[in-house]
Amino acid sequence: MFFNVVIVAMAASPASESDILLKFKASLVHNTALDSWNASTNHCTDWEGVRCFEGTVRGLQLENMGLMGAIDVDTLMGLSFLRSVSFMNNNFHCPIPSIWRFGALKSVFLSNNHFYGEIPDDAFAGMGSLKFLYLSENELTGKIPSSLTQLPRLLELGLEGNKFEGNIPDFQQKDLRLVSVANNDLEGPIPPLLSKMNSSSFVGNKGLCGVPLEACQLSPKKNSYALLIIISVIAVLVALVVVALAVAAIRRRSQTEQLGRPSSMSGRAKVVAFEEEKMETGSQQEHSTTSSRKAENGKLSFVRDDRERFELQDLLRASAEVLGSGSFGSSYKAVLSSGKGMVVKRFRHMNKVGREDFHEHMRRLGRLRHPNLLPLVAYYYRKEEKLLISDFIGNGSLASRLHSNRTEDQQGLDWPTRLKIIKGVTTALAYLHKELPSLIVPHAHLKSSNVVLNESFEPLLTDYGLLPVINNEHAGQIMVAYKSPEYAEEGRVTKKSDIWCLGTLILEVLTGKLPMNYLKQGRGSDPDLASWLNSVPRGEWTREAFDTEMGGTRNAEGEMMKLLKIGLSCCEEDVEKRLDLNEAVEKIEGVRMRDNDDGHSCSYASEDMYSAQDEFSLSMNRE
Repeated sequence: MFFNVVIVAMAASPASESDILLKFKASLVHNTALDSWNASTNHCTDWEGVRCFEGTVRGLQLENMGLMGAIDVDTLMGLSFLRSVSFMNNNFHCPIPSIWRFGALKSVFLSNNHFYGEIPDDAFAGMGSLKFLYLSENELTGKIPSSLTQLPRLLELGLEGNKFEGNIPDFQQKDLRLVSVANNDLEGPIPPLLSKMNSSSFVGNKGLCGVPLEACQLSPKKNSYALLIIISVIAVLVALVVVALAVAAIRRRSQTEQLGRPSSMSGRAKVVAFEEEKMETGSQQEHSTTSSRKAENGKLSFVRDDRERFELQDLLRASAEVLGSGSFGSSYKAVLSSGKGMVVKRFRHMNKVGREDFHEHMRRLGRLRHPNLLPLVAYYYRKEEKLLISDFIGNGSLASRLHSNRTEDQQGLDWPTRLKIIKGVTTALAYLHKELPSLIVPHAHLKSSNVVLNESFEPLLTDYGLLPVINNEHAGQIMVAYKSPEYAEEGRVTKKSDIWCLGTLILEVLTGKLPMNYLKQGRGSDPDLASWLNSVPRGEWTREAFDTEMGGTRNAEGEMMKLLKIGLSCCEEDVEKRLDLNEAVEKIEGVRMRDNDDGHSCSYASEDMYSAQDEFSLSMNRE
């Protein structure tokens, strides 16, 4: 009897996540890319493509691995906390998997495979958390499921390059920022809510019509009714024009009477139009050039295919909130008519390279893909100045979180969050060094104000990879890598100058103190944080060194001290003694949230993960 009870209990115990993943691996064909998946290692820290948070699998990012066979949904259902999956760019040739059975998924990326078949109309009815769905470049047929229109959180939908037919369902989600159905067999009018999308989202469907494509043709039966509507609209417009002219005349008279009187400000001192900052596009100087040159100067160059398209004039028309005036120029937040916020940075010290070299380098930066890099979206080239455009991240910079006065609803950064930030910054820096090996200093301007934080406090590096397009004299005066000891002593920078910047950032995050040597342009003599720390007796470090606002430090002093020593090793004045990047990455990954940690956590990274669509991370927000 006892034996039977034991058997029943064993059968009832749930399989571990490692067992589930190994079973899933066994169901795939050509799975050699998953050789790191084995029972002797930890699935959260050592298995390729597995993303964890707090010890549980939250995402699978199995892209570009040559995987074949079928996706075993039944097995994956055992991963109770799975929120994001990406199987992009593999060789699955089978019916589309029933991913809609994962009701809690936030993002699904299945593009560039050979999935085929129809999707049931009500398939997505239970996926209330779904934000990102990409099924592009497959062989899917039938109608676009109407259940997609009922997903309250849907932000992006990629269905291009399939064989969908019929009408586009009537999407009503106001937060939708991207829907692409290009190159299918769709017909009929484009739903009104989708008219704000770029025309490239609808090309390749011979039967589609309506904004932003050509107008739909009315049937003969509707001509007379349409004519009445047109006449009515014209009559209303004429009346409005008359009223507008009268109001304008009254205002002109009022303004003439008040000429010479001081005008009052609206109080929105931080909101300006780009024209007020004397952007010369559209100015008298611009009008004096040839029409072809004007067209070129007014054109934005996009380096990403997964972003809403807009024109420079859209930015000019938008009011721009000044985010700051940095060493290179001003930064603005511009809100497009769709509601999407963009950051526009103006650079005045980029005359070093010619037009073609600049274009090529920007395209190179646009190809970078990492969860802790703020991606470049588009740029604008003129000889006198350049604009770099990226997404707006609303949680502020690391510098503002460390050094600004706190608001009532804004708390300081605790130790686990600071550790997560440092780990994210380090992995992004390692990625830059891997992808930009030809650059002397792949980042060159790493500092806390160039690290922005998303809603889950995942760090995103900005202003990276710009050294090749910055004038030498300005680089020496402004960029952080040129504050390093080797430049002060020998007038040169090396790849380890980025390591010195990383070390200084680590010390700033732990101490909460500003690196004073950054604040002066040129070669300053102000002591750096490493020098200050070395002047403090080590016995007093725990009391003097660490930021008093840093919470969550219980049972963590040993790990905090470990990270402090790593930061100092990265700041070693002797370049030969300074840690190299691989050593820094290994040591920082070894730092845990608490002393005597068993090392089996998920490195305390956020739930965010990244895919080729760059929004994979956004789907991993904490529940």
